Amino acid sequence: MTDKAVDSLNEKLDRLIEIASRMAPRAPEEPDLDAADCFVWHAETGSLTPVAKVNRVDLTLIRGVDRVRDILLDNTRRFAAGLPANNALLWGARGMGKSSLVKAVHAEVNRTREGDAPVLKLVEIHREDIESLPVLMALVKAAAHRFILFCDDLSFDQDDTSYKSLKAALEGGVEGRPENVILYATSNRRHLLPRDMIENERSTAINPSEAVEEKVSLSDRFGLWLGFHRCSQDEYLAMIDGYARYHDLPVDADTLRAEALEWATTRGSRSGRVAWQFVQDMAGRLGRRLKD
Repeated sequence: MTDKAVDSLNEKLDRLIEIASRMAPRAPEEPDLDAADCFVWHAETGSLTPVAKVNRVDLTLIRGVDRVRDILLDNTRRFAAGLPANNALLWGARGMGKSSLVKAVHAEVNRTREGDAPVLKLVEIHREDIESLPVLMALVKAAAHRFILFCDDLSFDQDDTSYKSLKAALEGGVEGRPENVILYATSNRRHLLPRDMIENERSTAINPSEAVEEKVSLSDRFGLWLGFHRCSQDEYLAMIDGYARYHDLPVDADTLRAEALEWATTRGSRSGRVAWQFVQDMAGRLGRRLKD
């Protein structure tokens, strides 16, 4: 082989190596955990993006769910203090403050932490990235901080097998869940899987009870099941009143009540989300800006 042919072959090999290196998955970047209290996990790049301003409300503004609020706050405080705590599934009616409660509790625990206690970190992981949970856990388990991994609106559809990754991350596997990690999730479904999916497993499996148990056991791995139910009219009005007072809206109580009830009637529902939407509408009509 001539020198020219050897040079050409080497050039092609170098080009092939360069292309292969581009195709190889990048190693996860070492995150700057002091950059923020909250982060968003990006599975495609294996990186944590800091969130400078978190979209959340004050804990005192979340009404109608006092019991589950206190349970989640106590569980989170114990976890932040290094004590045993449970993974939590917040399930139930739409718009009743499930995701707002997680973010508000996280802020409250950090606000009331004592002395040199480390800041509790909140990491949001998107539903479609659940299969990357082991990678995320490996990235944070050696850190000095403690982490709430938060997945909002978690559910699984027909033929979706990524729930198995979640099961392993919650309790299973050889290593188990890292001591400095806890997982909170919200869902409109108590068992995270659609009823027809569970019924289909029952009707087609050789051993129906075992097949259904495999599906239902996912939600069983959350130690806390916190249910959110539709609010009463009094609870809805209490939410409206709390928002109006917090944001100093100049409106008398009778007008506020009448317009809030009319708003709920036109929407056909009452919930924390409907209450917040009404307050935003009223503040706009009054020409008032809402507090951060």
